[in-house]
Order: sequence, then C-alpha cells, then structure tokens
Amino acid sequence: MCGIVGYIGQKDAVGIILNCLKKLEYRGYDSAGIATVCEDKIEVRRGMGKIAELEFRITEKPLTGTIGLGHTRWATHGIPSDRNAHPHVVGDLAVVHNGIIENYLTLKQDLESEGCVFTSDTDTEVIPHLIHKCILKGLKLEEAVIRALSYIKGSYALIVLRGQEPQKLIVARQESPLIIGVGEGEYFIASDIPALLSYTRKVMFLDDGDIAVVKSHGVDIRKLNGTLVTRQIQEVHWSPTLAEKAGYKHFMQKEIFEQPRAIIDTFRTRIRAGREISFEPLNLTRKGPPSINKIFIVACGTSWHAALVGKFMIEELCRIPVEVDLSSEFRYRNPILDERCLLILISQSGETADTLAALKEGKSKGTKTLAICNVVGSSLARNVDDVLYTYAGPEIGVASTKTFTTQLVALYLLAIHLGRMLNRIDMDYVERMIKDLVRLPHLVEEVLDREEEIKSLAKTYVHYDNFLYLGRGINYPIALEGALKLKEISYIHAEGYPAGEMKHGPIALIDEGMPVVVLAPKGNTFQKIMSNIEEVLARRGKIVVLTQKGNKELIYKANSVIYIPESNPLLIPILLTVPLQLLSYHIATLRGTDVDQPRNLAKSVTVE
Repeated sequence: MCGIVGYIGQKDAVGIILNCLKKLEYRGYDSAGIATVCEDKIEVRRGMGKIAELEFRITEKPLTGTIGLGHTRWATHGIPSDRNAHPHVVGDLAVVHNGIIENYLTLKQDLESEGCVFTSDTDTEVIPHLIHKCILKGLKLEEAVIRALSYIKGSYALIVLRGQEPQKLIVARQESPLIIGVGEGEYFIASDIPALLSYTRKVMFLDDGDIAVVKSHGVDIRKLNGTLVTRQIQEVHWSPTLAEKAGYKHFMQKEIFEQPRAIIDTFRTRIRAGREISFEPLNLTRKGPPSINKIFIVACGTSWHAALVGKFMIEELCRIPVEVDLSSEFRYRNPILDERCLLILISQSGETADTLAALKEGKSKGTKTLAICNVVGSSLARNVDDVLYTYAGPEIGVASTKTFTTQLVALYLLAIHLGRMLNRIDMDYVERMIKDLVRLPHLVEEVLDREEEIKSLAKTYVHYDNFLYLGRGINYPIALEGALKLKEISYIHAEGYPAGEMKHGPIALIDEGMPVVVLAPKGNTFQKIMSNIEEVLARRGKIVVLTQKGNKELIYKANSVIYIPESNPLLIPILLTVPLQLLSYHIATLRGTDVDQPRNLAKSVTVE
C-alpha cells in the first residue's frame, strides 16, 4: 500500500518527487524518503513521519539531481522508524518498494550467511542486497535486477537507482500497481495516477512480470524472460484540480460535496433519451439476454457494503440469486462457479490484492467477470471481461465517500439493464427508475445543504465513545457503512447491525451512554424499526433517526432527527449515506483526528 515515485529528465527531481509523494500520501504515511544521484553518488534523506517531516530534513540538508526516487510508507515488516524508512541503500544502489516479499526471511538468512549486513527490519532490504550481489558477479544493472527478482516470491512494485548509472531507472511490477507517466524529454513513475496529474496525463500501465529501463529519451519494456513488449500510452481525463482541496478544510469534506457531480458523471453517458440504459461496450449483454443463473459479488471494506446493497438491487429487478463475499475469504472456500455464473468485482482502485485474487479464482473456473472500478487501466479493469467505470475522479481522502455512492449508482444502472435484458421489468418501469436517478443529484444537494445542522448534531455526540447503527433490508449495509466511517476517522468504536438482530446481543450494551443511529425510512419495515426504537428508549439509549421529510411519528421518539428527501427505495441508501458521512466527518474534526490520513490506514490495500 506504500506510495513510490521516480523521475528522470532535465528538471529538479527533488521538488517533483516531493510533490508527487504528497499526492500519494493517502497510500501510507508512517515514514518517507527520497534518493537522488549527485556526482555519481547516491544521496538519501529519509525518516519517520509524514512528507512534511521529510521536507524539513531536506531543507536542513538540501538534495540536488535530475534523477531520483521517493517513497511514502505503510508499515508491514518493521515498525515505523528512521531505519525502516525507504529508500534502502546497498553499495551504490537505492531501492523503493511496494508489496510483500513472502520468502524474505529465507533470503535474508542466506545473504547474512554470505556476509551481508542488514540495517533495517523490512522485507524490502533483501532486494538491493540481491541486486548488489549480482552486480558484483559482473552483471549489468538490468540483468542484475532480473536475476534478483528470480529469487523473490511475493508482490512488488519497485524502482532501482544506481549511482554509477545516473542516466536510467529500472522499474518492475508483480501484483502491485505501477505506472509510467510520459512527458517531453522526461518520465515519471508512480504507484497511482493522482501523483502525476500536475505533470502529465499520458501514462503507460505496466503489467505483472514487466521490467522497464526508463531513460530521459525513452522506455524499454520487457518481460522477465527478456521478451520485448509494448504498453500503449493512454490519456487520463481526470483534471489536476480534482486532486486539490479547492478551499475545503479536508479532501474528505470536498469529496463528500463532489457527490452530485460524481453521480451525474457516472450515469449521464449511460442513459438514452431519458428512458433507456445503454452499456454499448458491455460484452455481457451485447448479443442479447445473458445466460446467467447466479451472480457473485466480491469486494473489500466500503466496496463490500456497496456489494451488499447491490444484492438487493439485482435480486429485486432481475430475480437472479446473488451471493456476496468478502474478497479475502472468497477463494478460500472453494466457491461453486461455472460458465453460467457472473462474478462482479468491486474496487475503487482496481488494485486491491484480495479482489484481484478473487478474479483469478473466477477466471480459472470459466466464470464471466465484470468489474465496477474508478480507475481506467487498473489491473482489475484490464483483466475482466467487462468493466463499468464509476466516474468519481480521484479520491484522495482515505475514507471512501464519493466512490461508494457512485458504486451504488453503477449497481443500480446494472440492475436495471440486466432486468430489462432478462425481461423482468418493462419499459415504463425503467423510465420511472431513470427519472428517479436523474433527480438524485439534486436530492443529494438538499442533504448537503443541511451540513450546518449535522455539524451542530456532531457537537452533541462528539464525546461518546461507542455507537450502534441499525438498519433493515437494503439499508442494513448503510448501517455498516455509517459505523465504518465513524470508526475509521474518529477512532470511536461503532458497530453496524441489522435492526432485527439488536435483541440477539447488542441490546446488552445499550444504556444512557450509547447513541443508537437508526435508519428508519418509510417502507414495509418501518413499523419493525419503530419497535427497535421503543426497545432502545426503554433502556435510555440516545436515539438519532434518519428518515424522510414529513415523517412526524419520530419527532417525539428520537433525541435527534436527520431528514432526507423522498425517492424510490433502491436510491434511499444513497440519501442515507450522505448525512452519515457528514456526521462522521464533523465528529472526527471536533475530536481533532487526521481526517484525510487516519492512523494505521491506507487508501489502496495492494497486499494480502
């Protein structure tokens, strides 16, 4: 999950690398470092802390150079410390790495027995030692990297810099994302697109097993077996301003308020004449109704909550059974898959390691695969049969907001499209569903207009240390998501539960010190939710209710009420999500936590 950056060209590498690292800090911020070449010697500045601390160290002891690499770390092997910060240097080699070397202990023991001295606790340090060992045997730098990688088991995206060869960088990728940005007489290397947007929108996505020699005048890409390959240059259409705060206090706040725009961008090219869903590039339905008798949806974290909502949508509109799995558990239960199944994989980044592993499981059994993803050209998008992009733009805040709601929009569109293809719903119904979706951005804006009201509510509940979130049916996953947002960014213990399960355990926790957030939209389970509210009241719990405007029954039951607009039941989850995002955000800011970079978390989980 670490962020890595490289630059080669004619400009000041230090400033460029630092700026790129800041854009990648959401991938990890335990420590950071940078290396350049000055007079054929490697110069390194690194240490524990965020990029600002690294900048301070460079101010105290400046660096120069037109080639270099940088790293911002999310700790796996070895605690956050100066000695475990990247780059790692052996001889005149500097290496930065994202991933996990699974056999590093065996390699380290072998290297130590040959006299190598390790200065960190990381798995990464075996890489420069192996490369250096190969160079001492007379191999050229790129040959040495290939030979070293042949010993390694695990995942990696890495950049190698050598002091005696300051005219090139060696980069390689295996199960960890890595892209090369193309400029005029210069190249940029990074783990993720936002790092490069200030410099170029032309990028090449490396595939697993690629190794590239990057020089200022060109790039040579080969497979580890030496086969020359070509990676197409693609144009990224994200605006650099989307990766800036634009006057907001935090990226998370900005991204919450970007949701009306992101929702529009996600649906506008998929609606024809206001009454028809079009997925022209979708192979799944291009030749007529798909032959599917079961759907599996796999995802992690917030995307898993979207998958749970998607189950309700697809089963309701398509009448096809849907199973939802956590990506990390899916392949280990030997799922029953065949060519009549559809495997839907949801990932904001398209680089989530467990979700990519689930994709391999599905493909190995001949299953049709479809991704819902936010990043064009990501590993997931390149390897599925079909992809639906959520045009949310870059999301810098670690806690997912706009990518979650756009995932729900994509699932809604997919459910309508499949339902129509399978003749489960008629055109009049489709038209009504589309009209509701077109109104949705305006309804989300109505909720956002209540920010000050929700901020005032946050002041009431900021000092509580435990929360319970309850929902039923399609809104139960939103209770999970609301609880996750609160715990992620405020470090308050919060649990989401199906409301009907409250009596089977969580009720034991309810007292005057326990706020209970109840999702109570009008519908066929409303009276059941009302019974849950009575049960909380009987135990003196603090009740915060979310319901539609005009629902007066709850005014006298709840301590606090947040009203949302009316919409159809399949879109209500989105309208419930937005105030929960704002509530979590304002509680976290009042508690003084680092909202955009919460402790121990990283945006994209690229290791298992």
